Amino acid sequence: MAELFAVTLITILAVISPGADFAMVTRNSYLHGRRAGLCAALGIALGVLIHVGYTILGVGVLIATSPAMFTVIKYVGALYLIYIGFCTLRSKTELTPATDNIAVLSGSASFRQGLLTNALNPKTTLFVLSTFTQIVSPDTSFMLQSGYGFFMALVHWIWFSLVALFFSQQTLRHKMLSKQGPINRTIGSILMLLGASLALSPMAS
Repeated sequence: MAELFAVTLITILAVISPGADFAMVTRNSYLHGRRAGLCAALGIALGVLIHVGYTILGVGVLIATSPAMFTVIKYVGALYLIYIGFCTLRSKTELTPATDNIAVLSGSASFRQGLLTNALNPKTTLFVLSTFTQIVSPDTSFMLQSGYGFFMALVHWIWFSLVALFFSQQTLRHKMLSKQGPINRTIGSILMLLGASLALSPMAS
């Protein structure tokens, strides 16, 4: 029970901490609507399962003990965030409630963005690795470890689905669309800053 409580607590605290996933879901939800936001949330949840999968299989230990491999993951993830942030920052497309369906992001594209944002984030790598190495006992069965992993993914999916539902509310979304220039610049800048801070962080050392 102590192990379950610890996994639950650290997962909730990790998922509600604002970061790249939050910025991505907010961006897709207000710009492209509820479906895009929910697809991004689903992609994030699958990204968590990828981290859990390689951690349980032991590949996570290899990543954690290989500075070169971890550095590659870190820089690829950082560059992806900077790229998405730059595209958002420089976007000239002005969507309105009447025309936004013309330039809507497809569900599959939004899903991929959510998946890549999470799967390429070394902070999520560290979160999953630390949970399974510091909290979960080596004697814990494979089935229970898998259960913990699915729980982590489920919490991410629920939380970011709620974020998507909130920012895709018609009234709020219309207000945000009316000010999409400064909002896009803000979100784009945040994503680029997150990418830069990720690239400059000493996590791989």
